[in-house]
Amino acid sequence: MTTVLLGPVRRAGALVGEVRRLREAGVVDGSARIATITAGWQEWEDQPRPEVAELDRLGQRVVDLGLYHRAERVWAADPELAAAHHEHQMRLRLLRRSYNLRLEQTADAWLGLERLDDAGGVIAGELASACEAVQALDRHHLGRIAALRAEFEERWRPVERLAAAGERAEIERALDGVGLVLVAGGHVPLLLNRLRLFDLAPLLAERSVVAWAGGAMALAERVVLFHDSPPWGPGHAEVGEAGLGRVRGVVVLPDGGRRLRLRDPARVARLARRFAPDACLVLDPGARVEWRDAASTGVAEGVQRLGAEGSVAAAEAVAPPGAAAAGGAPAGGVPATGGPAGGAP
Repeated sequence: MTTVLLGPVRRAGALVGEVRRLREAGVVDGSARIATITAGWQEWEDQPRPEVAELDRLGQRVVDLGLYHRAERVWAADPELAAAHHEHQMRLRLLRRSYNLRLEQTADAWLGLERLDDAGGVIAGELASACEAVQALDRHHLGRIAALRAEFEERWRPVERLAAAGERAEIERALDGVGLVLVAGGHVPLLLNRLRLFDLAPLLAERSVVAWAGGAMALAERVVLFHDSPPWGPGHAEVGEAGLGRVRGVVVLPDGGRRLRLRDPARVARLARRFAPDACLVLDPGARVEWRDAASTGVAEGVQRLGAEGSVAAAEAVAPPGAAAAGGAPAGGVPATGGPAGGAP
C-alpha cells in the first residue's frame, strides 16, 4: 500500500492535488471513498478546515472517522476505563518529566564538551561518548513508554471492552470501500492515543495513506518533538512518543525550515548524529515523499536531509518504509544531493 508523507498543508488545493495525482498514478480508485482522521485537532475535529473541506471538489465521498469524539463517548460510557486511561496518562506525564530532567543534563554535557578546545585530540572520543549517552537515554525512554503502555493494554484491553469495541466496529464499517485515508496533524500524542485506542494500525495497513505535518510524524517509529527557538526558551529536542512504525528509518521534521536553525551546522550535526542511523527529514510546505509499498524506495520532492557533518541537502530517494535502519548504515539509506545550506563545518 502506498504511503505519502507531506509537510504542512497551507496552500489551497494542495490535498486535492495530491489525491488527483494518486488517482492519475492508479494508486487511488476514483470511485472509492476517502476517509480522514483529524483527531489531532481535538474538540475541533468536526469543524473541517479549508484543506479538508475542499476535498468535496474531488467528487468522491469523504468520511471523517471522528476518533476524538468517539473516544469521548467511550469515556462517558465506560468510566472505569476512563479513570484507568487518566491514570495511565498521568504516569506517562511523570515519565516525561523524569526524561526531560535527565535529558537536560545529558545534552548540556554534550554541548559543554563541544565548547572545549580539543587541541590535544582528547575531546573527540568524549563527544562520541556524550552522543551515545543521549541516544541511550532516548532508547530507555521509548522502552519505558512501551512498557507502561503494554502494562495498561494487558490489564484493561480497551478495544475489547463494550464501548470501545462498538465504536471500532462502526469505524470498520465506515472504512468499508475506502481506498485512501488522509491523516492530519495537530496534537500528535493525542492523535496516536486515539489511533491506538481503536487499534487502527491494522486497518490502515490495508489502505493507502497520505499524512501531513504531525500526521506524518505519527506514522514514523518515533515522534521527535523539536524547536530550536521555542517561545518558552531554549531546550532540547525530545523523543515524545513511539509512532505507529508504518515508516521506518526516518525521523520526520515537519516545518523544520522554520523551527530549526538550519544555517547552524553544529546544531544540524548534533540532531543528525543523535538520531542516526535514522534519516532526519525536513518536510516544509510543498515537500513530499512517497513509497508505493513496503519494499520500494521512497521518491522525495522538496525534502531536505540533515547530515552528520552539519549539511542540509536535498534528498531524492528514501529507503523502503519497511526497512529497519541498521546501526552504522547510512542514515535511512537516503542518498542526498545538493550542497550544504549556510555552509558546512
